[in-house]
Amino acid sequence: MTNSSTLPSGTSSERPLRILALANQKGGVGKTTTAINLGTALAAIGERVLVIDLDPQGNASTGLGIDRRSRKVSTYHVLAGEASLADAVVATAVPRLLVAPSTMDLLGLEMEMASAPDRAHRLRQVLKSVGEPGATEGVTYVLIDCPPSLNLLTINALAASDAVLVPLQCEFFALEGLSQLLRTVEQVRGALNPRLTIQGIVLTMFDPRNNLSAQVVADVRSFMGDKVYETMIPRNVRVSEAPSHGKPVLLYDLKCAGSQAYLRLASEIIQREGRLPQAA
Repeated sequence: MTNSSTLPSGTSSERPLRILALANQKGGVGKTTTAINLGTALAAIGERVLVIDLDPQGNASTGLGIDRRSRKVSTYHVLAGEASLADAVVATAVPRLLVAPSTMDLLGLEMEMASAPDRAHRLRQVLKSVGEPGATEGVTYVLIDCPPSLNLLTINALAASDAVLVPLQCEFFALEGLSQLLRTVEQVRGALNPRLTIQGIVLTMFDPRNNLSAQVVADVRSFMGDKVYETMIPRNVRVSEAPSHGKPVLLYDLKCAGSQAYLRLASEIIQREGRLPQAA
C-alpha cells in the first residue's frame, strides 16, 4: 500500500531560467529516475519545472504518468521543426511540473538531422521560447533527460544547457566512462557552448551495507572533489516501484528514504547556485 502523503507546498518566485542536462552515456545509473524525482522535488519546493524527454525510450514521460498513446506531439516533432515546444508540453500530476514527452521516433532524428547546418543547435533554438506566455510561462528550471549515449541528441542537450548534472551509480565501474563524458563536455564548451559547466555529480543507488559502495563514494569524491553533491540517493525499493505506477517516488511514498534524498538534493542544487530566497 502506498503512502498518499501530500507533497510540501512551495511558492513560485521570479527566478532566471536554468537549463540542466542530466547526462551519462552509461545506462542504468539512475539518470531518468533522477530527472523525474529531482524535477518533482524542485517543483515541491516552489520552482516551476519543465522536463524535456530526449530519450527515445520515453521512460521519463512514462514515469511522470504520460501514456504512450497520448503522446500525439513529442520532442521528435519539436526538434524536427514540425511543432512548437508549447504544442508538446503537457502538465503532470505534480503541481508546477511539466513534461515534453518523447517517442521512439527520436531514434531516426539523428539521421534526419545529420546534414543540417543547425543540427547541434536545434534544442537551443527551441528552448528560447521557454518562459513566453503560454505553456511554459514562469518556468525556472528545464531538466533535459538525455539518452544513455553521447549521440547527437545528447550533444543538442549539452549545447542548450547552462550546466550538466551527472548521475553516477555506486558500483564498480562508476568512474569508467566519466572521463569520456567530461571530455565531451570540454569539447562542447570549446566548440558549441562556452558557458557550459559541470553543475554536479550525484551518487545514486548507494547501499551503506555494501563496502564497495563506500569505496566508490571515496574514489569519486577524491577524483571530483566538491563537484560531488553531499546528498546521495540510496538504493530504495520505493524508488524502483514508483515508475510502474506512473508516479514520481515523491507522490508514491513521500516519507521513504529515496523521496527525502531527492528533496535534499533539490535544496542542495538551489543552494549551490545561490538561488535560495533571501530571509526577510
